[in-house]
Amino acid sequence: MDTYDKWLTIDELAGYIKMSRTKLYGMAQRGEVPASKIGNQWRFDREEIDQWMKAHGTGKGGIKE
Repeated sequence: MDTYDKWLTIDELAGYIKMSRTKLYGMAQRGEVPASKIGNQWRFDREEIDQWMKAHGTGKGGIKE
């Protein structure tokens, strides 16, 4: 891979988008964030997360909920 990993763990994603791990876990379970569950672990495609953030951002640094 290039200078970053394509797949992020929930801990890596929490640091990447500056959200709590607990909030992200709930969002992943509800299908509110693009995610894949492998066994009992969630994985997140960095490119899909970037697209999701652009589509769901308010333009003021936050996420629409």
